[in-house]
Amino acid sequence: MVKINSTTYFISFVVIAILFSSMRTALIQPTQTNIFLIGDSTVRNQSGTGGAGQWGWGTFLQEFFDSTEVVVHNHAMAGRSTRTFIKEGRWDSVLESIKPGDFVIMQFGHNEGSDPDTTRSGYRGVLPGIGYETKSLTWPDGTQETVHTYGWYLMKFIQETKAKGAYPIVASMIPRNKFHNDNVERANKDFGLWAKEAARKAGASFIDLNSIVADQYDNWGPQVVQGFFEKDHTHTNEAGARINAWSVIKGLQTIENKKLQALLPKRKPRLLLVGDSTVKNGQGDGAGGLWGWGDFIAPFFDREKISVENHALGGTSSRTFQTYGNWQKVVDRIEPGDFVIIQFGHNDSGPLDDEARARGTIKGSGLEAEFIFNPITKRHETVYSYGQYLRNMISDTQAKGATPIVCSPIPRNNWNEEKVYRSNESYGKWAKEAATGTNAIFIDLNDIISNGYDSLGSEYVSSHYFNDQDHTHTILKGAKFNAEALVKGIKDLENSTLHSFLK
Repeated sequence: MVKINSTTYFISFVVIAILFSSMRTALIQPTQTNIFLIGDSTVRNQSGTGGAGQWGWGTFLQEFFDSTEVVVHNHAMAGRSTRTFIKEGRWDSVLESIKPGDFVIMQFGHNEGSDPDTTRSGYRGVLPGIGYETKSLTWPDGTQETVHTYGWYLMKFIQETKAKGAYPIVASMIPRNKFHNDNVERANKDFGLWAKEAARKAGASFIDLNSIVADQYDNWGPQVVQGFFEKDHTHTNEAGARINAWSVIKGLQTIENKKLQALLPKRKPRLLLVGDSTVKNGQGDGAGGLWGWGDFIAPFFDREKISVENHALGGTSSRTFQTYGNWQKVVDRIEPGDFVIIQFGHNDSGPLDDEARARGTIKGSGLEAEFIFNPITKRHETVYSYGQYLRNMISDTQAKGATPIVCSPIPRNNWNEEKVYRSNESYGKWAKEAATGTNAIFIDLNDIISNGYDSLGSEYVSSHYFNDQDHTHTILKGAKFNAEALVKGIKDLENSTLHSFLK
């Protein structure tokens, strides 16, 4: 029998204890930074799964971060105010999980407006402002409660977050879908203002989320913004929530915090092209001698800094590119910081329900719609205007944190007295209206190319850029000419950074 003396036993016990302690420490000290969200239903609606078509922006914030570096914990709760979030013990639960170096983003304001009292309507109300005024309440069971100002509750969150060694970030409440004279109602004189003042007074970072989103809403107008709300004027649908999540990211990018800036999304962006055969003909291999301009755009860019992908599909219209599922495949690839160039129109002018293609759209950029039976899919379908289909793609792109760029369709080889026919009273005009109405970038590619064609003349253009059988699809030289025209349009943009990726 091997004998173990007490000294050997003690040393062995200490070594095992140290090893166990080291393993336990490794397990309870994750390398990720935590971002805790607290707020109301505009941050997390119900269970965060979009019940009744309503979503909070916090549900989608994780998508903008590398999950190996950042974990977003959405503790917001529908119906809560700053007061009830604390009163119900929700804040204490969050506070227990916060560790040094974490971030806490707080956004309240939608549920604070009632007078605080012991009625159902006054249960969550707070006193206005950021002062130290209080109101004493006695509940029917004899419980005493002291109600404070909106700013007081925010400053409590801020101070206790800082005490844990974490970084507090105050966001003003997102605007409701309420317009007055085509301008959305803002909170810059009450809860938005008080949120800013509370952040300044308590030494927290501030995101003016109310203004960031409201500026976009004003640019889009009430008709477009209505598409981001389903049931009421407060709660957004998925597209609206994604747009608001990206607005939070834009706000975070303005905060002077090196750790935060290092965590924000940084990756080589993509330039994704969508359109018809004038962007990519066939498989993009020059079959039949025909090419789209999208096949020759990549060499103009520094592909160490940006990648270029041509997802255009011949024969599609702005409608069928979406109804066939091609657009969703592109959306699934879009990430924050990407660029999406959209050019349709050549196939949109056909009938809505013909038995050959059924790819036409309603002419214009309005909100018109027509209910038809689609003989191709054998299903009923609501068909919208050309402009509405473009707006769908624009809003999806913006919701993913990317930049949409709409182009008017390139001109065909059709002439009248040595002037090429332009689309400035049809699809070119409607493309511009869809872009400007949704704060998207617009390149009048039709006009740029038409100017070039006019200067060269019909004989030269017909013999060098087109073949004898086709007046729509360019041959090699024509596609390269059109690609150069698009690059010219990109260089002239004042409100986009895409030109910075050109060689």
